[in-house]
Amino acid sequence: MDLGFGEALLIMGALLAVVAALSGLMRGTVLSASVLSILLGIVLAQLDLVTIHVDDAGIVELIELALILTLISDGLVVERELLGRNWSPVARALVFAMPITLVVLALAAKLLFDELTWAEAFLLGAVLSPTDPVVTSTVVTAQRVPAAIRHTLNLESGLNDGLALPFVLFFLVLATPGGDAGSEAAQLVGEAVFGAALGVALGLVGGRLHQVVPGGVTGRYEGIYAIGIGLVAFGLADVTFGNGLIAAFVCAITLGVSEHEITERFVDFSENMSAIFQVLTFFVFGALIVATGYEGPVWALPVFIAFALLVARPVAVLFALLGTKLPEPQKAFIAWFGPKGVASMLFALLVLGRNVEHGSLVFDIASFAILASILAHGLTDTVGASWIERRMKPEPEPPDEVPGRLLG
Repeated sequence: MDLGFGEALLIMGALLAVVAALSGLMRGTVLSASVLSILLGIVLAQLDLVTIHVDDAGIVELIELALILTLISDGLVVERELLGRNWSPVARALVFAMPITLVVLALAAKLLFDELTWAEAFLLGAVLSPTDPVVTSTVVTAQRVPAAIRHTLNLESGLNDGLALPFVLFFLVLATPGGDAGSEAAQLVGEAVFGAALGVALGLVGGRLHQVVPGGVTGRYEGIYAIGIGLVAFGLADVTFGNGLIAAFVCAITLGVSEHEITERFVDFSENMSAIFQVLTFFVFGALIVATGYEGPVWALPVFIAFALLVARPVAVLFALLGTKLPEPQKAFIAWFGPKGVASMLFALLVLGRNVEHGSLVFDIASFAILASILAHGLTDTVGASWIERRMKPEPEPPDEVPGRLLG
């Protein structure tokens, strides 16, 4: 059934209350808020208690806002010292792993789904190339997970959201009849560069204003101030020429580095904001999957999903991390935890809203791949954190060896 304002608030409030009430029970188990939220969305949609319309602009705006807030939160909590010392794994993941994942997924899509054109296959690969640590919050927040892993996954996921967008838009143009790919590519590069420059400038200005404003910003409003600056960066880029997602993320990094107190006081506020939008976004997406259905070849879908989760991302990351000093268990951990989430949802919805011949099929494939990823990675984050903790514990060393050496 369609929901009125009061009914929508009723369901949203009940959803948030249920997830919050069960948070203690879910702690330390394989169940997570993202998994519970998406399952509730599917169940209520199947019971016809909730109806989500795929052409509703509010759905795209909800997911986009969740993505923006996630980028701001990720940028603010980037550890300044790790950003300088351990940049290599992040750079390798972005420069090598993400493009390799995109290409490998595109080749698999073209092989398994004959209906897709090459442009549509690469569009699907671009939609599924970014990762999202919100799905595996235990991984990026648990202190028992090595800092290098948390830093790599957090920064990679924050950056690749914005960096994947130009690829999505480029292949959208290729897949849309009459699109001019050459001029669009130049425009997208310009938007990315301008967005990054705008983010740096606003981050520096925001950090300076925070220091010189009369009376200062009270601790209660630190998080609000930081989100405000990040939203200004996105909005200014969006209404001018830049990539708003890149602008917001780069602005948050710059602001956090230039004014470190914001990072410390922002943690609780950002977690609450992210949790609220995480629950709502995944719930809506679960209902949306029911609304769209799937009309492609049934046998090809599970094969593609298994390939995406078990082959494409792991192989790309392990290749990208060759030659790094990371221990093998850490490489394997990073290779597995590349969940698809808010960014891929938004990109899939962008495809659905454009005049792409097989756009509905691209959306359906992406939707079920995202759903499978949320379930697989969401159900293994706590287990994975325990596994890496055990693997990285030092074993007893002979007296003549250096104590405390970590196992590879």
